[in-house]
Amino acid sequence: MSGKRKWSIAAVASVTAFVVAGAGILAAVDGIEAAQSTTGPIARYDMRAGTTSGLGAMGGGMKGGFGMAMGGGGGRGPLHELWLELGSTTASQGQAPKGDHFMPAGVRLGPSVPLRTPEPVKSSPPSLPGEREFQRPRGRMLIFWGCGEHAPAGQPVVIDFAKVAAGQMPADLWSTQVPLDRWVSPTTSRTYGVWPNTDDRKTLSPDSALPGAHRVVANYAPDMNFNLTHDFMAPLRVTSQGQPSGAIIMQWSPLADATGYYASLMGGKGSGGGQVEDLVWWTSSASREFGGGLSDWLSPATVAPLVAGRTVLPPQASTCTIPAEVHAAAPNFMMTTMIAYGPEESFAYPPRPTDPRAVWHIQWEARIRHRSMTSFMPGMPGMNGMDDGDSRQRKSDQPCQPRKKRGFGGLGGLIGGALGSGDGC
Repeated sequence: MSGKRKWSIAAVASVTAFVVAGAGILAAVDGIEAAQSTTGPIARYDMRAGTTSGLGAMGGGMKGGFGMAMGGGGGRGPLHELWLELGSTTASQGQAPKGDHFMPAGVRLGPSVPLRTPEPVKSSPPSLPGEREFQRPRGRMLIFWGCGEHAPAGQPVVIDFAKVAAGQMPADLWSTQVPLDRWVSPTTSRTYGVWPNTDDRKTLSPDSALPGAHRVVANYAPDMNFNLTHDFMAPLRVTSQGQPSGAIIMQWSPLADATGYYASLMGGKGSGGGQVEDLVWWTSSASREFGGGLSDWLSPATVAPLVAGRTVLPPQASTCTIPAEVHAAAPNFMMTTMIAYGPEESFAYPPRPTDPRAVWHIQWEARIRHRSMTSFMPGMPGMNGMDDGDSRQRKSDQPCQPRKKRGFGGLGGLIGGALGSGDGC
């Protein structure tokens, strides 16, 4: 018995050592796969597809170059928008940069659209002291956040514009969790192409469809071929109803492919002289997250932890209440924007090697992200559910260009970010 017991203990010890060693080997293999060596990519292609309804679909929207990226052609209904950006680490060989995106017939933009390389923009010389009259900004911004009939204790946070102009910028004003994601940009690319642009004035139709084979060809990047399966998202239809307390309940039908929702409101109170005394900014975030990339196109991987942290409303959400204190602080006007984040498709060529020890030489990567957005004035008759608003095209000769923050801390961009994407696009 003694010998059997010793043998059993020894056997158990051997098996345990074998299991531990095996786990170490597996962990090492996983580590190799996770740290697989890569080169490239030579080029990246970024597509952003959106559906816009409500006030944002009227008159071509409120964004620069909006009419060129969006369609409707004078009809009525939600609009589709599409932004295309190609960035490469190489230059065209001995000729001007040229690129084209060949699309399925269902997109209804013809066989292809051109990806134009913008001319370098010459910066204006800085103004000398005394050339422009300086007026110290007046008023305040009141910041609220979170859904509920009443704002919690500690709200609003008050920002004095005069103090901001003096260099006293408040801390934690912008989102720290969600920075703007510009995967492709002129500053990170040796050669860059974009659509919409001044060379092509075609517009999308309300019945444009994205699924199918897509091909991107440029003389400064490898050819790209990929198939899209996701179409434009459905429009958001939001209604709002005032309550006796002054709070406003927003309700909407959840979208099947939404990964989460985020609402923001800009409002204000004016003085008798026509001056704005207070600007009011509210968001549906329960964690005081403002600005940044929250009004941008976000991937499902980015949205999931934001939903868990209550920064973004979950995909099954269908209601959110604007607190009564927000309404009281902005008696003269309120504009609300709601975004439904959607799916993402990504591609890379060549495919990742199955051998984790092999170097992955990436030639190109491409991705497309989706969102659906609506804007409306809560509590105003005729301003709810404006999915059939006038979609007259807005003429513009300039493509969407990211805006630089100017003035006292970029508060103009802050306001623009609440109504559209954070960089003016």
